[in-house]
Amino acid sequence: MGVKNYWQNFSRLAAHVSGLTTTPLFSLATIPVLCSQITEFLNRKLKIFLNYFVGPTLFVWLSYSIYRQIQKQADVQQSWDLILSAFTGPRSWKFGVVIILMFFNWGIEARKWQLLVGRIQKVSFITAYRAILSGQAFAFNTPNRVGESAGRSVFLEEGNRLRGIVLSVVGSMSQVLVTFLMGLLGLIYLRFHILDATRHVEGLSAFWIDGLIGMISVGILLFILLYFRLSWLIRLLEKIPFIAKHRFFVQKLEDFYWKELTGILLLSFCRYVVFVAQYVILLEVFEVNVNWIDAATMVCVMFLVLAIVPTIALAELGFRGKVSIQLFGLLSSNTVGIIATAAGIWIINLIIPAIAGSLFILGIRLFRNK
Repeated sequence: MGVKNYWQNFSRLAAHVSGLTTTPLFSLATIPVLCSQITEFLNRKLKIFLNYFVGPTLFVWLSYSIYRQIQKQADVQQSWDLILSAFTGPRSWKFGVVIILMFFNWGIEARKWQLLVGRIQKVSFITAYRAILSGQAFAFNTPNRVGESAGRSVFLEEGNRLRGIVLSVVGSMSQVLVTFLMGLLGLIYLRFHILDATRHVEGLSAFWIDGLIGMISVGILLFILLYFRLSWLIRLLEKIPFIAKHRFFVQKLEDFYWKELTGILLLSFCRYVVFVAQYVILLEVFEVNVNWIDAATMVCVMFLVLAIVPTIALAELGFRGKVSIQLFGLLSSNTVGIIATAAGIWIINLIIPAIAGSLFILGIRLFRNK
């Protein structure tokens, strides 16, 4: 039924209410139909607004935010010059390797998401890859990128989006578990093999580091138990009336078995190895001369800190730079190289995917007209 019919029905309703006519309006059976027509009309207008206004607006906003953040960074110009010189120097091939690893990084994450949402909707690897990049665009201004799952879900059918967000939680849990486990190992190595009377982390004594190691160890054990017993978590959450009422959205979490969860965890570990390799290679490119084992250890500790402290991607470069100087400054005096590495990783792993994702968002129809 077209817009003309909507307005005809609405005019009859208005005339009847105002007393301009005494003609019987509708039968009781007709009223729900009219309400349904009006709702459908408004929903279509809302869909047009979301499809053709929200996407372009988000793209412009993200682009401007990225530009402003880059302009605010005090050391970015020096770091950027160092990054540009890496293209023509003798180690330029290593910079190319880091770029290639970026595609592997998001490819692994795309495969992981494809496996997770496959329980509710089959998606191709290409679609999953686009969803992952779009998730980066959505996550760019949220603490610790919590908006990532919502950005990915727009590539699912309307009825599956909320369930897709819930299933993405499993992937996030696996990545957090790997980050904390590897970070704990790095922290132990830092404590007993790097720190000494002349080298210490500012603001953290050996006593506090020991306490942090103990707390993280207990937390990891509990998290492992929670991860491999998702059904326990669901049953616990279902005691909350609101969640019990909407059980449909979380019930798929109960279907994961240890074998599948182990596979997801393995993919998360592979992605983590790619992260560390990228960082270690860029340190070499920018002549931060550190033993690769020590460098990998510091990267693990840095990722642990970034996971614990809430930040948004827009502000993460400054925080990442400060943490990098604190950690890698224990082993090298090449501050510019350390900052250049932090900026390079930030641009390659966050900015480029966010820009690409915002371009994909332009082509998304958030709601499909029927």
